[in-house]
Amino acid sequence: MLDSCQNAQERWGGVHQLIDRWLKEREELVQGFRSLRDAKPAFAEKDKSRDFCAVLVDYVSAWHFEVIEQLVSEAKAFEDTRSLELAQRISPRIDDITQIALAFNDHCDKGNCNDPERFAKKLTELGSLLHERFELEDCLIEVLHNSHKEEGLVEA
Repeated sequence: MLDSCQNAQERWGGVHQLIDRWLKEREELVQGFRSLRDAKPAFAEKDKSRDFCAVLVDYVSAWHFEVIEQLVSEAKAFEDTRSLELAQRISPRIDDITQIALAFNDHCDKGNCNDPERFAKKLTELGSLLHERFELEDCLIEVLHNSHKEEGLVEA
């Protein structure tokens, strides 16, 4: 998961400050996930789970309230119908994963992370969904970036 995060930074870092900041949040999220996953027992690390959940909520919120809005605005400005269509197809799945991530946060906020087996299972499921989400987000950014690059409007 971290490797794909670093690859995304290399491909799109510098394209836009907002995306740079958001990709740094993604890296922090991945590091927090790994730290929490590797803690023994993970659920006992209340500070780690609280910190991870805070970054998780910030990350998914930034996508919904900042990043996707910027990408869609740019796509509209450049009349990039391909990116707009892709955003319409991908957004529902990203929204589904967001709801699961927020439910994980709520689950931990309510103190329901005391069962080590259940917590480990939920964390593993969340990790898989985050990986899927990263791929979907990267796909949308790549389509947008490459279409503008082809037009000579975005530096490589």
